[in-house]
Amino acid sequence: MAAVIIVIGAYFLGSVPFALVIGKGIYSVDVRGSGSGNIGTTNVFRVLGKKAGAAVFACDLLKGFIPVILARQLIDSDQAALVAVLAAGAAIAGHTFSIFLKFKGGKGVATGGGVFLGLAPLLFLIAFAIFWAVLLAGRFVSVASLAAAVSLCLMVIITGQPMPYIVFTLLATAVIFYAHRSNISRLMTGDENRVTFPWNRGKIEKT
Repeated sequence: MAAVIIVIGAYFLGSVPFALVIGKGIYSVDVRGSGSGNIGTTNVFRVLGKKAGAAVFACDLLKGFIPVILARQLIDSDQAALVAVLAAGAAIAGHTFSIFLKFKGGKGVATGGGVFLGLAPLLFLIAFAIFWAVLLAGRFVSVASLAAAVSLCLMVIITGQPMPYIVFTLLATAVIFYAHRSNISRLMTGDENRVTFPWNRGKIEKT
């Protein structure tokens, strides 16, 4: 029963659209009507600024982290890995297909990061470093996100993580690639937006 409650709770927690909660509740702005229209962290940074973006990132990260930690702490050790990945998948599914947004949502990157922070902290930190290295090099958030996801796939296999972790990572990466299909299309046509860092502000960016 505890496992069922954790998995169902993970989906509903994942479904909470913090970009809308923070955007509308604090800034009176619906981010779906600005920027890319996405309710993810990147669009919140773009539309509402660093403080709002950081808050949404933290909340979306915790949506993935909390259910995984609960599963690992409350479920018997022989079933903990399986329940943890089921809760992880439910959290990402909630974020991507939110029951509060008519089964629409974000792309699951921050929530997926929280999941892996709970499942395999060291691998998460390595993937996070890869994300920033790719982002700083090319300034494409989408490319950095996909690179981090692929790196996690390789690392869970190479480091011999439990089979539920490996299967989950492969499926989660497939979902992230699917959620980024429009970004991939824009990358292929040269229309994907780049992040503007302070040292890039003098350059002309695509809009």
